[in-house]
Amino acid sequence: MTKNTKRPPLLGFCAWSGTGKTTLLTKLITLLSASGLQVGVIKHAHHHFDIDYPGKDSYVLRKAGAKQTLVTSRHRMAWIREIDEEQDEPSLTDAINALDLEKLDLILVEGFKHEHFPKIELHRPALGKPLMFPDDKDIFAIACDGPIESDVSTRDDLSMLDLNQPEEIARFVIESTTKK
Repeated sequence: MTKNTKRPPLLGFCAWSGTGKTTLLTKLITLLSASGLQVGVIKHAHHHFDIDYPGKDSYVLRKAGAKQTLVTSRHRMAWIREIDEEQDEPSLTDAINALDLEKLDLILVEGFKHEHFPKIELHRPALGKPLMFPDDKDIFAIACDGPIESDVSTRDDLSMLDLNQPEEIARFVIESTTKK
């Protein structure tokens, strides 16, 4: 029997480093989960990273040479796979396919900004960074914490959100991802 797995809606959050993507996502996940949604998250890292750390058994086993380490309990499971050879960055599709899609209502993505999928740009004018939306047609909303000096009227499909109002952004996420 073939599984008929429908992929849940995908929504990305893009911004320059230091804008507060993870901070906002943390608040949104809490709000979206409270509304009954099962939320998955994919976060891209541009560097080496550890989810285990020195002194933990998983770290010791991995450093001893284990190519794959699976840590499991009745509450969670984490899989670590070492990649010895240099390879291309995994695609967003690779990351999505690693999730248990049948148990998710929505997938939020931090990173993968060069791939094509719907995104909300986070912008803080005080940081002095340029807006991304003029060069990324997949951005359909901007969450900002101040006035934008750029002419956003060049895109009539662009929604404006208050970055300091996560409840407003959560409502927008629900409305924009549940449209039939």
